[in-house]
Amino acid sequence: MKVIQLIPEMESGGVERGTLELARHLGALGHESLVISGGGRLVGALESCGTRHLSLPIGRKRLSSLALIPQLRRLFRKERPDIVHVRSRVPAWLTFLAWRGMDPATRPRLVSTVHGFNSVSRYSEIMTCGERVICVSECVRDHVLKHYPRATPDKLRVIHRGIDPAEYPHGYQPSAAWRESFAKEFPATIGKRLITLPGRITRLKGHEDFSQIFKALSDDNSLHALIAGGAHPRKTAYLAEVQAIFAKEGLADRVTFTGGRSDLREILAASTLVLSLTTQPESFGRTTLEALGLGVPVAGYDHGGVGEQLALLYPEGRIPPNDPTAALPVIRRLLESPPPVPTKHPFTLEAMLDGTLAVYAELLSVCR
Repeated sequence: MKVIQLIPEMESGGVERGTLELARHLGALGHESLVISGGGRLVGALESCGTRHLSLPIGRKRLSSLALIPQLRRLFRKERPDIVHVRSRVPAWLTFLAWRGMDPATRPRLVSTVHGFNSVSRYSEIMTCGERVICVSECVRDHVLKHYPRATPDKLRVIHRGIDPAEYPHGYQPSAAWRESFAKEFPATIGKRLITLPGRITRLKGHEDFSQIFKALSDDNSLHALIAGGAHPRKTAYLAEVQAIFAKEGLADRVTFTGGRSDLREILAASTLVLSLTTQPESFGRTTLEALGLGVPVAGYDHGGVGEQLALLYPEGRIPPNDPTAALPVIRRLLESPPPVPTKHPFTLEAMLDGTLAVYAELLSVCR
């Protein structure tokens, strides 16, 4: 089997990571794998696992990108892939328009993945263009069915995102060297029980709710708030706003902002409790799964993909969405006597990869 994946760039992020993971899996099984993108720091990792990378600026949201359509069509005819898989809106539009102009009897089969809750529009509807459409959670499937009636249920397939249990083993503990280094960098965390809110610094992540929750818990001097995530240069004003909110509540010395980190696994494992307070539903919520995979209790707003995970794996951590007051008794219980986190879960990388290849195989077995 020969598979081409198309993505705006291979720089960083969950979609890019999933593209790389699938490329590795295809190569390991002896399939031929190509990725078309605008480039990025993950290209080297792609090529090291045997995947070819073709550099095209297919992520640029501008009219001039339409000139790439005939180039993509020629490329598909030359490469003759069995599967073309799109994961983002601009590449999906360019690919679909190129694919539509090919002979239906010989063109590749088309797969798309809906990774999130994009704004509802004709522009976003293109993510349902595939002959098979992968949804990364049940709530994404419901979103597609609700807003895009042309995306019939028979072509939708739910394949949850997944993590490698070997990378996030249950009960994992950071090394003594890591703990020493972290304590030296962030001395306010020494000897404290960490309540961690992971994720980039954006308004959607619920930092204001976190400040309200931690203010109510601040009578417990053993607790320390940890905000683990960086701020994009365009979000520095919001970061300052969040810092000011904690300072106004008298919590400036009770909260640590780590900035962007490459050791989030260690931070999650060192935490007493991990929170997910997104004000809008997330399509999946990978950091929630990573924490649960490590065996760390999680309390989160019960909506979107996080709600799906908690309902199945840790229902004790569910909180009514956007309700910091209702969160308090849940969080207090988990701090005082947390139920154990299950040692196994179904959201594995292997299941995600095998599910994706099963969609490919199913589509290739169906008559055109």
